[in-house]
Amino acid sequence: MVGVSPDTPAAQNKFKDKYELPFTLLGDEDRKVADAYEVLKEKNMYGKKVMGIERTTFLIDAAGKIKKIFPKVKVEGHIEEVLAALRE
Repeated sequence: MVGVSPDTPAAQNKFKDKYELPFTLLGDEDRKVADAYEVLKEKNMYGKKVMGIERTTFLIDAAGKIKKIFPKVKVEGHIEEVLAALRE
């Protein structure tokens, strides 16, 4: 299991520590991965339209096939939701 984020390594470490994430976070500063997985979306921030990442989880099997997509992820409780999907 890995996470991908356009954030700086320092910001990734802070996020990982805050939520006690048990997996590696990889950098995507140029947002190529975000673009490839179509999670770079237009958002409204304080009345201004900006491009940002829509936090999404992809379950990908050993053959590289996407088995399930969790869009608009909220961190709290999400690990349990993913683990339940893996058990299915």
